[in-house]
Amino acid sequence: MKTTTGPTIAVALLGLVLFHFGCGAVHRASPSAHPVASTGVGGQRCDVNAGMRVVLLGTGTPNADPARSGPASAVVLDGQAYLVDCGPGVVRRAAAAHEQGVTALAMPNLERVFITHLHSDHTLGLPDLIFSPWVLERIAPLEVFGPPGTAEMVRHIEQAWTQDVHIRIEGLEPANASGHRAVVHEIKPGVIYRDDHVKVTAFPVKHGDWTHAFGYRFDSADRSIVFSGDTVPCDSLVEAARGCDVLVHEVYSTAGFARRTPDWQKYHAASHTSSAELGRIASQIRPRLLVLYHQLYWGTSDEDLLAEVRQHYDGHVVSGKDLDMY
Repeated sequence: MKTTTGPTIAVALLGLVLFHFGCGAVHRASPSAHPVASTGVGGQRCDVNAGMRVVLLGTGTPNADPARSGPASAVVLDGQAYLVDCGPGVVRRAAAAHEQGVTALAMPNLERVFITHLHSDHTLGLPDLIFSPWVLERIAPLEVFGPPGTAEMVRHIEQAWTQDVHIRIEGLEPANASGHRAVVHEIKPGVIYRDDHVKVTAFPVKHGDWTHAFGYRFDSADRSIVFSGDTVPCDSLVEAARGCDVLVHEVYSTAGFARRTPDWQKYHAASHTSSAELGRIASQIRPRLLVLYHQLYWGTSDEDLLAEVRQHYDGHVVSGKDLDMY
């Protein structure tokens, strides 16, 4: 599998197969080099050249908050982009980050995504991620890593846009014949991807009634970044994340939870992590930085949420917003 962006991609080889099922396999890729610039994403000064970084492309939930796009993040390193989840707005948030200096998030570079689970708020941007960067000159097919069921989802998406693809390729619009394709890798726990920049390890988490839900750990030569996905507290997450540099973890407000109706309390207690629980988890993992995302406030604020976590955790913690970079 090649991940080289631009005209040097082996298009013919990658375009031969629509779906590739790599259950449990480690996928290796060769890199391409792009210049990376300093950026002030989210008002923060952060030098992308300093090593592996995470950009929060969307920190939202199913709630239609105009300030927060759907759950999506990007790990960027050496001009390469590795997306985690693809909630609503993912492509335009990537474009916004690119405009602010994150050159790895140029449209042709959006070549791979790692999906934690198949809830709609984490995947509604997948058609956008498959087709929009192609229209904007991505040549390589999109590599999609996700749980069992991902291939079926992608198959339906591609069928739904059959006429669009036909018109763009066969009509007057200049379009390549490969960038609209998706190569699916349905994953199992373990190392699922490796290239010259990063190693990606998937680990199982517990999220309500989902049979398959994952978190991801990204390791480079200088840093480790862990994404919890949607989960209740579980030992597999603690073991996978222990000692990482950055832990990006979902959370809901303990105080806000008390005001929810019993049916919603039952759901959230079985599907997500409270601020108090997260504080205790972080005390075991001891990340250098804990980043809250996918926050459920229910009438509380970022300051309230942070205070709730800090009752149980004395490390460095921030509440993330769209386009923050760490």
